[in-house]
Amino acid sequence: MTGVAIVGAGVISAAYLRNLADFPEIEVIGVADLDTARAAAVAAEHGVPVSGDLASVLAVPEVEVVVNLTVPAAHAAVGLAALRAGKHVYGEKPLALDLDEGEKLLTEAEGLGLRVGSAPDTFLGAGLQSAGRALRSGIIGEPVAVNAAVQGIGPEVWHPSPEFFYLRGGGPMFDLGPYYLTALAALLGPAVQVAGSTRRAREARVAGAGPRAGSTFPVEVATHVHALIDLASGPSVSATFSFDSAVPRHQIEILGTEGALSLPDPNTFGGPLLVRGPREADWRELPVEGSQVGRGMGVLDLVRSLRDGTPHRASGALGLHVLEIMTAITDSAEQGEFRRLRTSAPLPEPLPDGWLD
Repeated sequence: MTGVAIVGAGVISAAYLRNLADFPEIEVIGVADLDTARAAAVAAEHGVPVSGDLASVLAVPEVEVVVNLTVPAAHAAVGLAALRAGKHVYGEKPLALDLDEGEKLLTEAEGLGLRVGSAPDTFLGAGLQSAGRALRSGIIGEPVAVNAAVQGIGPEVWHPSPEFFYLRGGGPMFDLGPYYLTALAALLGPAVQVAGSTRRAREARVAGAGPRAGSTFPVEVATHVHALIDLASGPSVSATFSFDSAVPRHQIEILGTEGALSLPDPNTFGGPLLVRGPREADWRELPVEGSQVGRGMGVLDLVRSLRDGTPHRASGALGLHVLEIMTAITDSAEQGEFRRLRTSAPLPEPLPDGWLD
């Protein structure tokens, strides 16, 4: 059994704690947070024996993997601290705020003989794994283009502490972009160049839920991003990421020489998965088979890969490549030119049948 500590006892920690508790290979030993009272409350709720600040859980010898659920601005610093304490790290997205931070994290891990994993792990769920099988079967022929969009009002309408979504490391590009870009990289391979256009609809937003409801806070990042992405395997991608849309939209459509595939929302682990051929009047649903357990699958895959000596799928290299895509899109929008990418990432191996069992 592998000992795990959660760092960051915010909203998303509940999903990780519920799911990790169901994996027999994993024992959650500690919960840490800047607010140690909150850490203690979350630990007590989930039956976790140790709580406190970061140093206190890193000092527990039985902790082998740290799951970093802090705000984006702290991802790199917490990850480095965990590595230097001799722990493997699995972090929420984005891997870091910029490419230099991300590369430093992976270089440190390599030098210490440790591993870094990075969310999102939704591509390990039944929906996107089934999409991968459909693509490999040739059901739509050769992929040639992708249309992707994720649009909505913004997380301030539901999140009790929404301010960090609108600081550096947030916005629709860094908050929602990783789900879509990771899905594409896991299905079609890495990107080689990007271009971007951005805008910010409002300079301030109003919290709509929780103790800060009605309060106004500043917006520091672009809230509408359009990107063109060229993939090394050939297809071109047109993608929109927006917190400025009154009408929600979640879409990835892969267009091929023999049809089109409509993927599930990559911020989920299930379906539906749809296909349409050139002579078909409408979409038809494909079977979705595999695990839909939810967040934490990437942690389990990391733990199993450590035991087996195999590469883990939600890897730091994949997280770094997605980070460079996002930062390059932002830079392109500022400079008005395509940006070539210097990172890459291998296609993750498909999960074998019965993997969760």
